[in-house]
Amino acid sequence: MPATPQRGRALRRLTIGAAVLAAAGLTAAALPAGADTGHPARTGRTVDVQLLSFNDFHGNLEPPQGSSGTVEEAQPDGSKKSIPAGGVEYLAQSLRTARKGHPYSVTAAAGDLVGASPLMSGLFHDEPTIEAMNKLGLDVTSVGNHEFDEGRAELTRLQNGGCHPKDGCYEKGKKFRGADFPYLAANVTDEKTGKPLLKPYTVWKHKGVKIGFIGVTLEGTPDVVSAGGVKGLKFHDEVETINKYAKVLNHQGVKAIVALIHEGGLPASTSYNYRCDGPGPGWGSSRASSSGGGISGPITDIAKHVTPKVDALVTGHTHQAYSCTIPDPSGRPRTVTSAASYGKLYTDTTLTYDRRTRDIVRTSVKAPGAVNHVVDRTQPKAADLTSLITRWNKLAAPVAARPVGHISADIAGRGAAAPESPLGDVIADAQLEATKADGKGGAQLALMNPGGVRSDLAFKASGSEGDGVVTYGEAFTVQPFTNMMNVVDLTGAQLLTALQQQVSGPNEASSKVLQISQGLTYTLDMTKKGADRVVKDSVKLNGAALDPAKTYRVAMNEFLAGGGDGFAAFKDGKNKYVGPSDLDAFTGYLTAHSSAGSPLTPPKADRITVVK
Repeated sequence: MPATPQRGRALRRLTIGAAVLAAAGLTAAALPAGADTGHPARTGRTVDVQLLSFNDFHGNLEPPQGSSGTVEEAQPDGSKKSIPAGGVEYLAQSLRTARKGHPYSVTAAAGDLVGASPLMSGLFHDEPTIEAMNKLGLDVTSVGNHEFDEGRAELTRLQNGGCHPKDGCYEKGKKFRGADFPYLAANVTDEKTGKPLLKPYTVWKHKGVKIGFIGVTLEGTPDVVSAGGVKGLKFHDEVETINKYAKVLNHQGVKAIVALIHEGGLPASTSYNYRCDGPGPGWGSSRASSSGGGISGPITDIAKHVTPKVDALVTGHTHQAYSCTIPDPSGRPRTVTSAASYGKLYTDTTLTYDRRTRDIVRTSVKAPGAVNHVVDRTQPKAADLTSLITRWNKLAAPVAARPVGHISADIAGRGAAAPESPLGDVIADAQLEATKADGKGGAQLALMNPGGVRSDLAFKASGSEGDGVVTYGEAFTVQPFTNMMNVVDLTGAQLLTALQQQVSGPNEASSKVLQISQGLTYTLDMTKKGADRVVKDSVKLNGAALDPAKTYRVAMNEFLAGGGDGFAAFKDGKNKYVGPSDLDAFTGYLTAHSSAGSPLTPPKADRITVVK
């Protein structure tokens, strides 16, 4: 490992927890064996442990493009500054710099390291990203929902190594060795055996200091992953699982515990340096309310119910940046953090370890106990990660560099203002065009899930292909799942129900507004609540009001057709036709509708009228 000798030792210090204790999880067990059994010099009762963390990397080895590659920084005057950030060369350098002067340092992640990845990683089933994580010194991570995109067998291969069962080894004489760090999946079990899919917890040791890590993904993972990816698996309640294994760790003598949770929240500000707990844009105020009042979403309820035995929560999934304190069930403040996504930030948390109690001191949480830092691109690059990128880029180049279209300006997708994005409209139009002909599905409209739009299309990309040229690699970054297109029969009533499910039920708190093809229009009244936000009489197709009794042919990717993202109405679709992949539909549309002399212009994104 090219990092400092300290990082190499850190991996050897990691010890996987003993076998899961029976049923109640309270049977006595020996402490896990570890390579480092020494004790710290008795120079003081406490020692500060540095916890570095990040989440939702999604295989973004190269700096993300467009708005996906920037973070917002709140300024003292109330304005916001946009800062380019991310790229694994800079993330590795940032972490290595941060570790200097910290003899006790551990690096953790909260899931979605892989999946929905740009082509350089996705083309090779994310082996490049696992290699990169090994090099930058990651010690432990939880699984996220995207770790299940290719199913349990592929996740197990990423952990244990071995060449891909279909594609084989990508470099002659080189066998993929797998992750040097443990993936934790405490709340994911085999439906038949009831046993955890992967290790539920691990214990990090260094000179007598012991910190337990428990890793979970969101219980609702089956709702956001294609059915094939989670077949045969059961996902359990996050709080119950964490509390169970916290008891197991305590019984083994491990009192200091961190939970890695792939579930998150929504802070009141999009600025990375927004302070949840008090006034001011960052850590400018020394007073913390410890209320977590500046954040909402699923993680707030989880944080309030996770046992006080857990000392810190590292979270993810929502791709937001926050560093908050939320009281645990005993009323004591506890840090809850997230470092946005794509390696644009990392969080530096100080855990004060009491040698006598073997626990983290949490009588108070003072700023800046946990701070998010920008992975800026002005610092030197980590040379070993540059070599890794160069190597994999060379392997991907024959596929990645092929031009597939031209654009006249940036087309905002992932970074566009909700609910409708210009790139979402392009993708929906592409899916309709690929499936509308007789014999190819006969689609009359197409719907695209917003979470499947993974990036912007940048006019001036980071590569050398030239301004306005869209390469296959860039298109892959936007549509990396290679979901097959489905066309199904839905009645007007079912289609209306699906539109209502965008803003009701599981999607009411955080709307998931579908991107729609040309010809479909309607009004979304956000002053109302739930399903009433969709104005029924406004829904029209090609100018004609939606007929509840009429049958329509509707195109969507297989994820949506299976009821993904809370759209249960789509599972009732009949007469399914399976068409091309979403990526093929997208690249084919770009090629057919653009050229160097007539590039594609960003659409206006005016199909949904929003009342606020």
